[in-house]
Amino acid sequence: MKRSGKIFTTAMLAVTLILPSMGVSADEGNAAANGNEKFRVLVDSADQNSLKNVKQQYGVHWDFAAEGFTTDMNEKQFNALEKNKNLTVEKVPELEIATATDKPEALYEAMAASQSTPWGIKAIYNNSSITQTSGGSGINIAVLDTGVNTNHPDLKNSVEQCKDFTVGTSFTDNSCTDRQGHGTHVAGSALADGGTGSGVYGVAPDADLWAYKVLGDDGSGYADDIAVAIRHAGDQATALNTKVVINMSLGSSGESSLITNAVDYAYNKGVLIIAAAGNSGPKPGSIGYPGALVNAVAVAALEDTIQNGTYRVADFSSRGHKRTAGDYVIQKGDVEISAPGAAVYSTWYDGGYATISGTSMASPHAAGLAAKIWAQYPTASNVDIRGDLQSRAYENDILSGNSAGSGDDIASGFGFAKAQ
Repeated sequence: MKRSGKIFTTAMLAVTLILPSMGVSADEGNAAANGNEKFRVLVDSADQNSLKNVKQQYGVHWDFAAEGFTTDMNEKQFNALEKNKNLTVEKVPELEIATATDKPEALYEAMAASQSTPWGIKAIYNNSSITQTSGGSGINIAVLDTGVNTNHPDLKNSVEQCKDFTVGTSFTDNSCTDRQGHGTHVAGSALADGGTGSGVYGVAPDADLWAYKVLGDDGSGYADDIAVAIRHAGDQATALNTKVVINMSLGSSGESSLITNAVDYAYNKGVLIIAAAGNSGPKPGSIGYPGALVNAVAVAALEDTIQNGTYRVADFSSRGHKRTAGDYVIQKGDVEISAPGAAVYSTWYDGGYATISGTSMASPHAAGLAAKIWAQYPTASNVDIRGDLQSRAYENDILSGNSAGSGDDIASGFGFAKAQ
């Protein structure tokens, strides 16, 4: 349900991350040079005594029970544990956000003229004259990202949860500050409500926002933090008996078992998982994870350009595998549907607005649409809503862009899922 004011607080991943340069302290540089720079490690063992000893020595970041536990250590310590035959140790992958450019195409301190319903909103509503949106009541959209400015005028009335999963051991409640901007932008496309009538609208402004900070201020984060947040959303769906759509505008080129298992866990609890396809196009077979997973809906990015009578798939948008094209069956590494993702105007972390491009921007359009549809059919399952998205995409085939063509293609998937 809606809450008034308050508590609080890509683009998607690219295989090659493009981010503004970040400062590195002398201590950090020295640590890296000496091999003392710490990183995240997953440790497991059938020998519970060995596992207990390592936990006591290094501490626990997250405990995944049967999957082991994660902790931080340096290269020397990691190499030593690798030699212990009683232990299985592996580095935890990092996932990242990225935009199609190294910075937003434009920033605005106040609402830009004629942008209350940006082109992507008009496109997904199939209405060039629309001035405000509606829908999504009773549905929760969990934005797993860099956090969210939960005091933004266009988002504050939608905030129901605000949690930080980057601290380890347990999440921090009522804390999800976004210092990067990406998460706030993503949330706006999904459910911004126009504020006092002078702001921007997302696809489903009546939905509730669960702002889960899983990435740091540099736009990157570890797979274990993300996996815990996914599982938490699944548990919350069950505990609160509510419908949840997860949006993940993040990822990497490699699969993480922690995230794969978490996605399966949440999906089996009735959660619908939407993820950005990635920005490694137009190369075939370049869908990133977790979007590449069978239980996640991978969303490709469309441009505000009409060719061959349809919107065009952006060149930067990752493509699926040629071997599975044309079958209308989702397999690992397939793009599923398309949504607006180029030059997208939305909310920004400083209380203003920004224009960004990337499949990170396409994913929340699809997540918002899923929430809008689910609110109309509250007894439907996550599988039903996914099938509805596919059907809507099928009815709006995309015929323009590299590798796009009639039917289920590697660029646009089933097509462009629209609200009407």
